[in-house]
Amino acid sequence: MKISPSLMCMDLLKFKEQIEFIDQHADYIHIDIMDGHFVPNLTLSPFFVEQVKRLASKPLDCHLMVTHPEDYIDSLAKAGAGMITLHPETLSGQAFRLIEKIRSLGLGVGLILNPESSVEMMKYYIHLADKITVMTVDPGFAGQPFIAEMLDKIGQLKAYRHSHGLRYEIEIDGSCNQRTYRSLIAAGADVLIVGSSGLFNNAPDIHQAWKMMTEHIQDAQREAS
Repeated sequence: MKISPSLMCMDLLKFKEQIEFIDQHADYIHIDIMDGHFVPNLTLSPFFVEQVKRLASKPLDCHLMVTHPEDYIDSLAKAGAGMITLHPETLSGQAFRLIEKIRSLGLGVGLILNPESSVEMMKYYIHLADKITVMTVDPGFAGQPFIAEMLDKIGQLKAYRHSHGLRYEIEIDGSCNQRTYRSLIAAGADVLIVGSSGLFNNAPDIHQAWKMMTEHIQDAQREAS
């Protein structure tokens, strides 16, 4: 099981300490970019990505919750992004062009589905993705309740990957924590994005918080096997 901490939920007063620890232990580092239009919130930015990149060597996965993703790709690549994850809802008329642009900059490509969005809507370019992310909460805010209906979507993606010989990773974004790990693992998740409830609120100290998260995931893996 791969882990991708969401920096939207980190303690910014401990920026250097937490980034350096996460970089030693995580597989990816998840950075939410919101514009206040696609979702009603504003969070991190290419400038923030640049600051993280000064401390981190793990891939920085930039999740674009923005109405115009084309406006962010160049600046994120320059800032040090390792992967850019796009919402199909924002790609009408430009999906192939933007995916090719991200590839040309040497970055990985992710696609991410809102809870009400179907796997079908990205079937013509799903094979171009390195990672498919399932939102298990509505996008834009931390701390929302888990949407259990999304377990079926995880299963759909796993079956589609197998039947079409694809290799994308299946990632989960939203309410990944001790209450949901077992169901997510059993459904077919490969990568868990952990935020407040899964990591940072476990303990004030990031070392202890990570240890507790790891134990919870290990217990869930044993239960799911």
